[in-house]
Amino acid sequence: TMTRTRILNMLAEKVDQMMEWSSRRSVIRMNGDKFRRFVKAPPRNYSVIVMFTALQPQRQCSVCRQANEEYQVLANSWRYSSAFSNKLFFTVVDYDEGADVFQQLNMNSAPTFMHFPSKGKPKRADTFDLQRIGFASEQLAKWIADRTDVQIRVFRPPNYSGTIALALLVSLVGGLLYLRRNNLEFIYNKTGWAMAALCVVFAMTSGQMWNHIRGPPYAHKNPQNGQVSYIHGSSQAQFVAESHIILLLNAAISMGMVLLNEAASSKGDVGKRRIICLVGLGLVVFFFSFLLSIFRSKYHGYPYR
Repeated sequence: TMTRTRILNMLAEKVDQMMEWSSRRSVIRMNGDKFRRFVKAPPRNYSVIVMFTALQPQRQCSVCRQANEEYQVLANSWRYSSAFSNKLFFTVVDYDEGADVFQQLNMNSAPTFMHFPSKGKPKRADTFDLQRIGFASEQLAKWIADRTDVQIRVFRPPNYSGTIALALLVSLVGGLLYLRRNNLEFIYNKTGWAMAALCVVFAMTSGQMWNHIRGPPYAHKNPQNGQVSYIHGSSQAQFVAESHIILLLNAAISMGMVLLNEAASSKGDVGKRRIICLVGLGLVVFFFSFLLSIFRSKYHGYPYR
């Protein structure tokens, strides 16, 4: 009876502590000691969802950041739902705070989602199949419902940033047209439209959209020798600085082509046209060679000879 009372007291203490932590934040951060005491060790009458991740900037795990956002949405949906109870808790173990846990579980990839049931050890199905299903909150909620019978209705906070940006743009254009209503000749300016179109082309061909989706670091500093890399060595990724370099190279090559076209089509002084032609040719040759050398450093298997 004494043992049973002690177990019940221990259990009540653990549940109270977990409830206190979850009242402060939806996802409870855990180090090795907390994980072993509150997730692994019995007694336990609650289920725990654990995200094993690597969120520190030096780990450069952009997938971890994206998965973390979805996980936070799901944990908040549970924390603020009317069905919230002490039967399910959301926790996170970061590699830099609990490397020993990763070693104990023979875990060599992040992010990984695991369910630790209220009774017994996790089975194979208690590890979420992230590669096949993806890490959307709705998919995680479905998996949790299968493992725990806890139904979570995902509530995503509305994002008005796109609507606000569009409204600002429309009001800016409307205001400009209103102020210049007596002189709208600038609308028919071909050079202005050409420059605007080129800016869009440079932004898209340099990989700005990829940066926006993946959120890569600006550059990489080698912790051993302190050397900074602005060009990513793989063809599957890039740095933000790299896309800026590509944008400037494309702009310089385009400028060279424009000067070559100007030298050929204008009817000015021959000497002046020759100088424009040489400058244009120099820009194209030099910067295209630079662009090709970056391509060569990223696509190692390309047949250059």
